[in-house]
Amino acid sequence: MVAVQQVAAMVVGTITPPLILAGILKWRPEDTAYFVSMAFLASALGTLLQTLRPGPVGSGLLSVTGTSFSFLQPLILASQAGGLAMMFGLSMVTAPLQLVLAPFLPKLQRVFTPLVSGVVVLLIGLSLIPSAMYGIVAPAGPGAPSWAGGLVAAVVIAVVLAAQAAGRRWTRLASVLLGLGAGYLVCGLAGWLTVPAPGDDAWIAWPRWMPHGFAFSWSLVVPFAFIYLVSLLEAMGDMTATAQLSGLPTEGKAHWARLRGGVLADGLTSFASALFGGFPSTTYAQNNGVIQITGVASRRVGPLMAAMLALLGIFPAVGRWVTAMPPAILGALALMLFGLVAVSGLRLIAVAGLGQRSALIVALSLAVGLGAPSQAEWVKGLPEVIRVFLESGIAAGGLVALVLNLLLPGGRPQVSGQNP
Repeated sequence: MVAVQQVAAMVVGTITPPLILAGILKWRPEDTAYFVSMAFLASALGTLLQTLRPGPVGSGLLSVTGTSFSFLQPLILASQAGGLAMMFGLSMVTAPLQLVLAPFLPKLQRVFTPLVSGVVVLLIGLSLIPSAMYGIVAPAGPGAPSWAGGLVAAVVIAVVLAAQAAGRRWTRLASVLLGLGAGYLVCGLAGWLTVPAPGDDAWIAWPRWMPHGFAFSWSLVVPFAFIYLVSLLEAMGDMTATAQLSGLPTEGKAHWARLRGGVLADGLTSFASALFGGFPSTTYAQNNGVIQITGVASRRVGPLMAAMLALLGIFPAVGRWVTAMPPAILGALALMLFGLVAVSGLRLIAVAGLGQRSALIVALSLAVGLGAPSQAEWVKGLPEVIRVFLESGIAAGGLVALVLNLLLPGGRPQVSGQNP
């Protein structure tokens, strides 16, 4: 029962990134279904590594992994530059960065302080929010009026908010699933649901080796590498919270060994996922809420969760039905999730303290991160060494925050825990 609750808490987050990318980049339904299947299988692999902890790999905690929202903007840029081959090529080439940096985690935190990480996460959320509207303004279904998408999205958001405000733990935990159900109910009653396209009659969706080829561009390495760094830091925070809920110490050599193992597991999972046509993964935070509710933090639950996720991934019918989700429902969920990503960035900035120095860093970083990408034609005419940093708002704003935080006087490194 605990494993079912854990899987339920992460299913929506795992499948939403490929569905959002499909809506923006106009993928074929069969491709989207395959990506959903690979998202489940990558999540199963990552969860198994984290909980079993084979050798130095894995946190040895009830940590679960899923598709990362943070990579959506770099993935969109890569697709526009070179299609699916570029998306998976860059994901694959930059994933080992986490493996290289894992031994240096304490030192890395001295450079990527909560202020810098907060700016990057805030930019991720702000840059993705406009894309969530694509699903809401798209046709809600066959013969649906132009306002139908807004109505469905409003119902989904209202149900989620009502579930959150109900004051009960189970409604808060199930709020997204309840919102999904309400959206499907409205679309079903109005006749806006569509049956997924038939597949190739295969019962099992086997992973395919590099199914879309390989492409690479140096100009997009910086955005991908930067997000892998941010994902690494977020995973460290999530695993620290899991360790605390598990009654384990959150400092000392044992703690840092768990964090290193967890980061290694994330890096290996993202690399393997890209090889088979899947997207980067990261350790999830929402499952800590399930641990709080159930009181169960035993990693023995992990292999059972991995088996459930693998079963969802290998049956192609699951992926086909998921791709049939009405765009307005997906848009509503994305709107809330991206807004929450931005709020997470604000929380990190608040942890650092928003004094005059921090306010100046945040202001300039946001100005560059949001302003430069809006002038695409101007950016294209700049020397390549500059253009590489300005084409991605996340990389541009993040680098400004990083440099200013190092150069402006008055900053003090903020390191949690204890060096090994």
